[in-house]
Order: sequence, then structure tokens, then C-alpha cells
Amino acid sequence: MRVTEKGQVTIPKTVRSNLGIEAGSEVEFLLRDGEAVLRRIEPSRGEAERQVRELTDHLRRHQGSMSLGELSGEDFYRLLRD
Repeated sequence: MRVTEKGQVTIPKTVRSNLGIEAGSEVEFLLRDGEAVLRRIEPSRGEAERQVRELTDHLRRHQGSMSLGELSGEDFYRLLRD
């Protein structure tokens, strides 16, 4: 694995899957006996609850706010799939 000029590397998919790392996850590096250990940081219970509240509030604010004009819901979803 090659390190970019900015010090970035791509975490292999198998590592991301095994650690439960996905877009938006937080990770940290720990130094142990001359090695770097990568681990996922578990969001605190309060933080996770705050994120759920924010998402729920966002969905409530936008509920029913999308107008499709004369386009049916079925046609709209067909456009998304194609």
C-alpha cells in the first residue's frame, strides 16, 4: 500500500468490513511497540442519540415537501433507477 504526498492511504475493504468502518465513521491510530494500530471509535450513546434526533427532525421538516409536478411516483422512481 502506497502513502500519498498528504500521508493518506486507502483502508482495504476487508479491514473496513471487519472493523465496521463506513463513510462517516471515526477512526484513530494508536502507537504500540513501534506499530500503528487502527481502530474505529464507537460514538458515545449520547452522540448516537443526538444523530438520530437530528435525522428524525430533518425528515419531519421535509415530510411531504417534494413536488413531482405531473410526474407520478412510479415514474419518478423509474427515473432514479435508470
